[in-house]
Order: sequence, then C-alpha cells, then structure tokens
Amino acid sequence: MTLWGGCFEGETDDGLRQFGDSIHFDRRLAAVDVRGSVAYAKALHDAGVLTAEEAAQILAGLQGIADEIAAGSFAVDEIDEDIHSAVERRLTERIGATAGMLHTGRSRNDQVATDLRLYLMDVIPRLRAGLVDLQRAVIETSAQHLGVVMPGHTHLQPAQPMLFSHWLMSHFWKLERDAERLSDVEGRIGVCPLGSGALAGTTYPIDRDALAARLGFSAASENSLDAVEDRDFVAELLTWAALLQVHLSGLAETLILWSSAEVAFVQLSDVYATGSSLMPQKRNPDALELMRGKAGRLIGRAAGFLCTLKGLPAGYNKDLQEDKEALFDALDTAALELPLAAELIRTLEVDAARMARACGDELMATDLADYLVARGVPFRRSHFLVGQAVLRARDRGVPLRSLPLEEYTAIDSHFGSDLYEVFDLCHSLAARSARGGTAEPAVVAQIGQARRRLATARCSGRRPG
Repeated sequence: MTLWGGCFEGETDDGLRQFGDSIHFDRRLAAVDVRGSVAYAKALHDAGVLTAEEAAQILAGLQGIADEIAAGSFAVDEIDEDIHSAVERRLTERIGATAGMLHTGRSRNDQVATDLRLYLMDVIPRLRAGLVDLQRAVIETSAQHLGVVMPGHTHLQPAQPMLFSHWLMSHFWKLERDAERLSDVEGRIGVCPLGSGALAGTTYPIDRDALAARLGFSAASENSLDAVEDRDFVAELLTWAALLQVHLSGLAETLILWSSAEVAFVQLSDVYATGSSLMPQKRNPDALELMRGKAGRLIGRAAGFLCTLKGLPAGYNKDLQEDKEALFDALDTAALELPLAAELIRTLEVDAARMARACGDELMATDLADYLVARGVPFRRSHFLVGQAVLRARDRGVPLRSLPLEEYTAIDSHFGSDLYEVFDLCHSLAARSARGGTAEPAVVAQIGQARRRLATARCSGRRPG
C-alpha cells in the first residue's frame, strides 16, 4: 500500500519500488508499530481529533491486527512498501475509511523512529540477560579452576605465571564494560519522537508527555527536527556490538590457540567442535572461528553507518533507512552468540597439568630481579643482571634453577644460595597479592566482587557505574 501519491501522475517504477521497499526487513517491527498506533489513537482521542466511536473502531481494528501478528497469521502484500503501510492497509481492510484518521498529524518519519526505539526497548533486556549469563559462566568456570597455574603471555611470548582463573576473569570485566555501555545507550533510547510529525512538530493539541509515558518512554523529545533525524542511538548500538564482538573475538582467538594439538591447554566439548569432510581425525573450533570472524563484519557495520550519517542535510532523508539492516544484523548476531559463548565456557575442558608443565623458570625472571631489589640493587641494574643469568642458562641449555650458584655469583655478588626459592611457582603467584593481582586470594576477591556486581545489576535493572 502506498501512503502518498496524490500529486503524482505516473506509477512508480518497479525497479525503484524494489530498490526502496523495506518490508522484507522491517516487518519485524509489526508488533511495535501496532503498539505505537494504539497509543497515538488514544492521544488523538484525548486531543479531540477522534470521536469516541472512531477511536473505538481504530483500537478494535488494531487489536485484531495485534492478534494476527501474535498468531503468526499477519500477512504482508506485494504492494506494501514497508511495515507501516502494511499495518495501515490491513487496518483499512478491517474497519474501512476510518483507518485513514489514524495518520492525522503523524508522519512516517516520527513513526519509524518511534517503532525502532520501541523495538530496541524490548530487545535490550534480552541482550543484557545474555551478557549476564556469559559473565556468570566466566565466574563459574573461574571458581572451578582456582588452583590452575599457567604461563601468562605478552607479545605471544611467555611472560609471567598466572592463574587460569585470572586470565578468564579478565574477560568478565570486558563484558562488564559492554553491559555498562548497553545500559548507557538504553537511557538515550527511551526518548519518544512520536508527535514530532515530519520535521516541524504537530498542529494538533497532542499531550506528548502523556503519549511518551503511555508507551513506556521516560521522556518526549525536545526538538521535532532532531527527533526524526536522530540515529545516534543506532550508531551507538552498532559500535557497542562491534566492541562486544572484538572482546569475544579476543577470547576466541586465545582459545583457538590453546585448543591446538601443539598447545593443548584446553579442549572444546564435542558439542561445540566440528569435524572435517576429508580428515577423520580433525576437531575444528568452528564456533570460536566464527566468533572471531564476525568481528570484521560488525566493525564494518558500525563504520558503514557512520559514513551514511556523516553528510546528511537537515531533516529526514531516505538514507536513514539503512539503519535497520545493519542494526538487526548486529543484534541478531549478539543474541545468537552470547548463549553459545556462555555454554562453550561452561563446558571447556582445562588440562591443568599441561598448563603447569609449560611454566618454565624464565617466567620467574622478574621475581629474580625483585630478589635482587630486596638486597639493595636498583631495579634497572637487577633487570640487567638477571638478563645475564638468562643468557648463561640458555647458552648452557639448562633452566635457571639448574644454573650453578657460582655462575650467579660470577655475575654479581648479591646473588645468594637462597635465590633458588624464587623458582617456586606458588611463591611467585602468592607474591602478586595486591588488588587485581593473580594470587589466589586476590582472584577469589575479584570473583566475589564480580558476583556482587551481577547481583546489583539484577536488583536495579541497570549496571552500576
């Protein structure tokens, strides 16, 4: 159904219709479009624009359409260019010409902006629940493997020993920032554009504050032009989704490396691994590779939409229709991926013995430098002296703990026979007991703090800032 055309003499080109129609992707807005129309019909009645009989007819027709949508029987027609025209067509079929009164003072510009915000107000709590469940999986798995020690890396090179739980909990805090950002943009989504008209506001005495409250918004928009132009919230959500995907990609990349046969620190459950059509022995981490691979697409979605916005002139422009495919793709990806990632973490098999065996003496090189600092050697000097010891051990093909004491004392007299205590992994981990460190008590405290954060978020419905 076309909602315009009185001043046109020719039919719209079929190619243009196919190019411009959005019904194939915006039909998911059907339920919120009806919800917005119900509230708007009541506002028109309250303003004296609709009689009680007209309002009753329209509301009954809209309820019938809502029932069809809920039952899955609502059908779009090939003449419907978007979901708004489809709903209006169906309303006209149900109640006749009175349906035409519903659009009084309303533009598709403020209608689509309202629909999209209403849709997101429904979707965001589900995304938040997915984030919380993934965070809970991280906490549970961290708590189950508290004593597991592993080599930490920088530049993909062995660096210092740390607990596996410490590594895994680092992802909790990335996800926590993702959750905070999601709640932050949620507040800006809760502003109602309806009643702004096409750009300059409505000429009808509609109580926009009451209309906003009826729809569950926290406020009505302050500027009608900004209300129909604004897609900042779409850009923010696309950026949020891209950054979430970057975090999931980093998690996936590490687990892909660790699940390789050469490293074999972890093994994915068979439920989350796949095989090869040619090589019978293969266990491929396809789920993780897709988590990593989708980052590129979602980063592109965010960058692409910002490019769409950057040069638009004032007022609504058809370019803004490009918001939905990008946004729906990003949100659908997150909705599928978050529960998958949570269960993958819960079912992860960790080879604690192999991780411990990978912790060579060189991981304690910094501890050895700290040993010298405790004996009055400045750290920069200590760093150099330990580097000399590492070089001698490598030349002799032995670990640092097997380098004879005379080799150490030949480097510097501050080395004593007690230096070998440094190479105790438990001692190295325990020394890092400051808040946020990898010592077990610090990790236990971190897990406790994470649990409290989730409990606070559940009680308030928002993330603590």
